[in-house]
Amino acid sequence: MKVADQQPPPTPGSGSASAGVEQGSAPVVGSYNFRFAAIVGFIVGVVDILIAGRFLGKLLGASSQSAFVNFIYNVTAPLVAPFAGIFGDTGSKANLFETASVVAVVVYAVIGWGIVVGIKIATAPRGTKPAS
Repeated sequence: MKVADQQPPPTPGSGSASAGVEQGSAPVVGSYNFRFAAIVGFIVGVVDILIAGRFLGKLLGASSQSAFVNFIYNVTAPLVAPFAGIFGDTGSKANLFETASVVAVVVYAVIGWGIVVGIKIATAPRGTKPAS
């Protein structure tokens, strides 16, 4: 008989020899809907990158005559609009430090983080411990 085939002797009151392993004694590591959380993270990342591009374009004085710059400004305008006027914009007309863009990046990142945590909580099996 090989060493790997040997089983420890049964403990008193355990019933059979195969019942030596106690079920439920090891903590179960939490699993959640990773794909949904990753999709939310990806969308929030794309939105934040677009808004950061807007911020850099305004800060460095990118010409809105460029099709790409105009596209970035038009796509991100509705995303930044709710935060316009919270803080005053500084700089010249050509080089603008648009604070609404900075606030938008932070707010959307925090909202995205909250949604991902909510997904992890809602889709984790009952009785699981959070993965570290």
